[in-house]
Amino acid sequence: MLPDSTVTANPPRLYSPEERARRDGTRWTLVQGILAPAQFAIFLISLVLVLRYLGTGEGYGAATVSVVIKTAALYLIMVTGAIWEKVVFGQYLFAPAFFWEDVFSFAVIALHTAYLVALYGGMLTPAGLMWLALAAYGAYVINAGQFILKLRAARLQMAAPGVAQ
Repeated sequence: MLPDSTVTANPPRLYSPEERARRDGTRWTLVQGILAPAQFAIFLISLVLVLRYLGTGEGYGAATVSVVIKTAALYLIMVTGAIWEKVVFGQYLFAPAFFWEDVFSFAVIALHTAYLVALYGGMLTPAGLMWLALAAYGAYVINAGQFILKLRAARLQMAAPGVAQ
């Protein structure tokens, strides 16, 4: 059976008019808008440092500090993102509009946290730690992509005919 063309032509809205008003009216939207690119910049710097260490064996200390800073930035954006979600959708996590992004965020957090546990517990070699950091960073890139696609979908829906501004 073929899907109903109205379903495919009109995907569910990300925000109701009330949710959009709350999203646009809360300072947490601005906070997320600042933290997301800041975290990405931290990620890029750290990625270079981690790859430098893996490629040359030099700069372990700088790479390690950068991964810890990246992890702290991740925790900060996750906490403030949960507050944003509560303000906009009425629940801290797993609002239907961002369910899968939140699910994958937990995988990202788990990998970053595993890095900290392994680092402070002395559980991996320096190279092993850097490979774990790269795994965490790979998951982060996928998760960031999810959020970018969601942001794009929200913008496209706002531009669609018949959507109240």
